[in-house]
Amino acid sequence: MAARVLRLSLALLAVSTLVPTVFGDVGNNRFIEINRQLRKTKNDAKLASQRLSLEESAVASSTKQQYRFLNNDTNKYLVNSLPLVKGDIGEMYSGNIPINTKDPSRTLFFIFQPTVGPKVDEVTIWLNGGPGCSSLIGFFQENGKFLYAPGMYEPILNEYSYANLTNVLWVEQPVGTGYSTGKVTARNEADVGRDFADFFLNFQKTFGIKKFKIYFTGESYAGMYIPHIANEFLDRNNTDHFDVGGALIIDPCIGDCDYSQVTVPAVPYIQKNNLILGLNDTYLAQLVAQDQKCGFADYRKKYLVFPPSGRQPPTPKDFDSDACDLWSASVEEILRVNPCASVYNILEQCPYKSNIMSDPYPDNPIYFARADVKEALHAPAEQDWSQCASREVFVDGDQSLPPNQKVLPRLIEHTNRVVVTNGDLDYRILNDGVLLAIQNMTWNGKMGFQAEPSQPVVLNLPLLQWADSDAAAGNSELTDGPQGTMGTQHYERGLLWVRANGAGHEQPLYQPRMSYRQLQYVLGRIDKL
Repeated sequence: MAARVLRLSLALLAVSTLVPTVFGDVGNNRFIEINRQLRKTKNDAKLASQRLSLEESAVASSTKQQYRFLNNDTNKYLVNSLPLVKGDIGEMYSGNIPINTKDPSRTLFFIFQPTVGPKVDEVTIWLNGGPGCSSLIGFFQENGKFLYAPGMYEPILNEYSYANLTNVLWVEQPVGTGYSTGKVTARNEADVGRDFADFFLNFQKTFGIKKFKIYFTGESYAGMYIPHIANEFLDRNNTDHFDVGGALIIDPCIGDCDYSQVTVPAVPYIQKNNLILGLNDTYLAQLVAQDQKCGFADYRKKYLVFPPSGRQPPTPKDFDSDACDLWSASVEEILRVNPCASVYNILEQCPYKSNIMSDPYPDNPIYFARADVKEALHAPAEQDWSQCASREVFVDGDQSLPPNQKVLPRLIEHTNRVVVTNGDLDYRILNDGVLLAIQNMTWNGKMGFQAEPSQPVVLNLPLLQWADSDAAAGNSELTDGPQGTMGTQHYERGLLWVRANGAGHEQPLYQPRMSYRQLQYVLGRIDKL
């Protein structure tokens, strides 16, 4: 109604500029009457606009009163809107919180989205990898309330957001990542764990959180972060603030990330997927010969077995020599065939998709580098933001042991609710490499899986994300049905391993229903996939 009144007042204003010419002296009285009506209409429009503004303010105030985590300390973190995001963003907070309140210069940046579903006393932490890559990748392109994936024109509602299930906390860490501030001091994952635990305690105190279950989710190098941070939580022996309930670790580095997880399984992966990769027969034969010569074929034959044959040997010092670095060599050849290829999803083809996080179209700047976005998120205005850090986030590289040696087994044994999952289109962290890492790990009294994974994953979740598009194309019957068999799973002694069909490195982006289902399991909403 206010909009109609305003349009009418503008129309009358336009007419008033013509009245003296049209009516002349004869119509002066009529002109005065029209101006009187115009003033009344403008006053009515102003009053209507004021009423509407008051009504909207009252609704907003009433809604905010229902916000669970809004208090005097959190009000400064409340996010009211996000540029380009349409509609109500709901209850959301973001900003920087000190790691140590005595040193406010070192902070971690967070976004906190309370669940849009029933209230739950839990916090689910999401971490991206790198090291040094922003967890806002997960927030905006994988599992946040809004999805702005590569190639998309604008953000849309994410039907499979983790926030539909739980209170989600995305954190940019370690120091040196994203909007986080301060001097880089971490030398290993133990340092990262201590910093994160200190930050998280300050976060909980600020938001009035106590006696919540804590769950970890993340991908890639978060396979290093999560078990070590969880280990620090367990060391603190404080269930008021560090009560770890489980973890979902996606396409993770959990063993020897460069050797047994990537180089050793590279050639059979290429053979299996060469219809996509398109390497010629001559080059493929050379790879197979070098795979045998470098000892990788024998390594797989001996150690990629169920049950495991024994402890795997230390990483050879020369495994990444020119002759044996078959993964890097194959990537170069793959790029000759397909200049737009990606190790994170082997289906990628030219042209490149605009990516709002790192490489957008020229007229569309990197989203989190925008001044208005920084202001909306209470981020440091002077802080340069990039998807992955331009500086090292460890003083002299990460000196930590692989998680499968100690801290990951401890996490599994404590919770008996850990999922390790991998996408079959990921050529950065390979499925067989993850299995090799598992077969070299001892937990709950035994080493590795005793049986080879073979049970299918059948997803019955309906299609929600693109249902409107399917309906418009006349395929509405597809939206209500199950997705079907979408992978392979295997469970032993508190650890569930899942291979996700059709998923690249960022599984929540490529197979959101699979990722959503796995989170349901970790949170205890379901007992099996």
